[in-house]
Amino acid sequence: MSFPVTIVTPAQGPPDARRPLEMLEDALVRAGLELRRFGADGRDTGMLAHIARSSSAVLYTVRPDEPDVDAAAAFVHTVRAYNDRVPILLFGEQLTARRLPQTVLARIDGVVNAYEDTPDFLARKIHREVSHYLGQLAPPFFEALMRYAEDGAYSWHCPGHSGGTAFLKSPVGTLFHEFFGENLLRADVCNAVEDLGQLLDHTGPIAESERLAARTFRADHLYFVTNGTSTSNKIVWNSLVGPGDIVAVDRNCHKSVLHAIILTGAVPIYLMPTRNRAGVIGPIPRREFTAAALQEKIEASPLITDKSRRIRLLTLTQSTYDGIIYRADELKRSLDGVVDALHFDEAWLPHAGFHQLYEGMHGVANDRDRTGRTVVYATQSTHKLLAGLSQASQILVQDTADGHFDERVFAQAYRMHTSTSPQYAIIASCDVSAEMMAGRRGPALVEETITEAMEFRRAIIRVGEERAADGDWWFGVWGPDTPPRTGLAERAEWELTADASWHGFDGVDDGFTMLDPIKVTLTTPGLTVHGEFSEPGSPSIPGVVLARYLAEHGVVVEKTGLYSLFVLFTIGITKGRWNSLVAELHRFKSAYDGNAAIERLMPSFATAFPEYARRGLRDLCEALHGTYRDADLAELTTAIYTEPVEQVTIPADAWTAMAAGRVEHVPVEKLAGRTTAVLLTPYPPGIPLLVPGERISPSIVRFLRHEQILAQRWPGFTGITHGVVDEDGLHRTVACLA
Repeated sequence: MSFPVTIVTPAQGPPDARRPLEMLEDALVRAGLELRRFGADGRDTGMLAHIARSSSAVLYTVRPDEPDVDAAAAFVHTVRAYNDRVPILLFGEQLTARRLPQTVLARIDGVVNAYEDTPDFLARKIHREVSHYLGQLAPPFFEALMRYAEDGAYSWHCPGHSGGTAFLKSPVGTLFHEFFGENLLRADVCNAVEDLGQLLDHTGPIAESERLAARTFRADHLYFVTNGTSTSNKIVWNSLVGPGDIVAVDRNCHKSVLHAIILTGAVPIYLMPTRNRAGVIGPIPRREFTAAALQEKIEASPLITDKSRRIRLLTLTQSTYDGIIYRADELKRSLDGVVDALHFDEAWLPHAGFHQLYEGMHGVANDRDRTGRTVVYATQSTHKLLAGLSQASQILVQDTADGHFDERVFAQAYRMHTSTSPQYAIIASCDVSAEMMAGRRGPALVEETITEAMEFRRAIIRVGEERAADGDWWFGVWGPDTPPRTGLAERAEWELTADASWHGFDGVDDGFTMLDPIKVTLTTPGLTVHGEFSEPGSPSIPGVVLARYLAEHGVVVEKTGLYSLFVLFTIGITKGRWNSLVAELHRFKSAYDGNAAIERLMPSFATAFPEYARRGLRDLCEALHGTYRDADLAELTTAIYTEPVEQVTIPADAWTAMAAGRVEHVPVEKLAGRTTAVLLTPYPPGIPLLVPGERISPSIVRFLRHEQILAQRWPGFTGITHGVVDEDGLHRTVACLA
């Protein structure tokens, strides 16, 4: 691992300090330290961010006159915004507390005056600072795991590859070993290694890291989960919900929540979100979260016999796939005592606690008002927007003022869903991801992410305005028309209001929800948010065609809509990455305008689907657009998600019937009026359409039949609905209750 000492000499650095600085550099090399030199000042934030993140110490040369001291202050301020722990030392002559402002003295680790001490003594002093910093860099579990992997001890426990040795006994295994590297394989151990602590019991270094992470995320309790937020959701549910309990659920929730309903035997009532005609899921109205509205749903449910039962748990998707988030503080106040527990599924929102843009918009924050009776949970995918490995997740808990959280019951549910052979690299990434967000580092990373997303949005808008002035087309971004400034977003601009036309939702409550600007929906010509298709001859680009093109050119997006792509900005996004996407969009536009042949643009796709090879890109887009328009897919895909749903039996009973074989596999054309025994989930967008035990409506049958027609007419450009079985390429069936 390379963490050099960075020596920064500004362009106007002190010439009289050059010789003593060279002597100090020689001494640092003799002390065994790696050096790196930069010429920088306090304005180059990109370089300073790199210095802050990759240095073991920073030595900044400065003269005691006012301009140099001001530059040093700016330098220190910027570096500290990205790293509040890396040692910063000022180097020069006659640097004293009388000449340096308190704002600088309070944020540095020392002053090195030339000629006062020998270079070797100063090198030892800097070496001590470096050793202390690097020694505390890794959080507890990751530190213990590195120490174990580097120890060289033989393992007599599983996994059977024994630190990677087994792979070296075959050619393909050797290839595997060389690809992943020895450290990953040496760190792949089992829970018999007591030095690492126990994930199932939350002991040792794992427990210590979870406590530190809880402090960072402002939770009373925090638990690492290695099987993704799908498992985190099920842990929360199994710790709270039993057969017959009433639960309130966001209708467009993740399928893992619906799986939890099946597993627990709960009786669901649903909170219904709005939806625009472009397929973007909107907010649930504020009124749905009132005690009166929830009781109305209980009264109307044919599955609830005892209408006086309390709601055991309410789960809300906080942020939706498209980036809509709710005012969580308001919901906690209004639902306190109305439901026993409140669960925010924040798989897409682990960053919100680290920036003022989201203040009050995330579920757990133990420095804000506590609820009186309702325990608050949040489940977060640190692998989605932070720096966790795939499946890295965590559960956050904020207890009530009187302490209603039962950690003993929770522990049993946790053990039920957690493997006894967890992947320790995932645990380490949970640990490291939390440590990366501690102190000033988290806010700096999130602010950088917001800034990059805003710059991308503004770039798309600017190009669109320039092309529109020439009567030309371009792509768009779903969201408010932000002013053409630089820097951060303004909170008020991103709050949804009833009088704003950009979102396309009906009945929006003012001051209740906002769009997270880092969730970018890139729109293509062809369909408005109000469901209006462009006329023949106008630019029209179905999202799936652009997604296919981008994937073949090294750009894979998160999800695809009818005329949109979802582009996710995370703390790993760089200027180079999003500017490359903009450049690729320009190339696509040129190809579309020139009606370039598919075999030239997408040779791999043309090989897989040769029927498209000689078609022009524009011709293909216009023909597929015509199919969408003629079927009015915008209206159909909206109707199937917003029409009333008839519940016939609770989801658990429907699933049990299927497991027992009491189902019929009904052809799609005969499904109307039947009761599904499986989840029906169209991809894209991956949002469940029907839950086991619900009646299949004629409009859903029409959608499924049209999906089948599309698959036959447009192979390679259609999605699938999980739960629908393709029997022989021509016939599709769904398992229904007999």
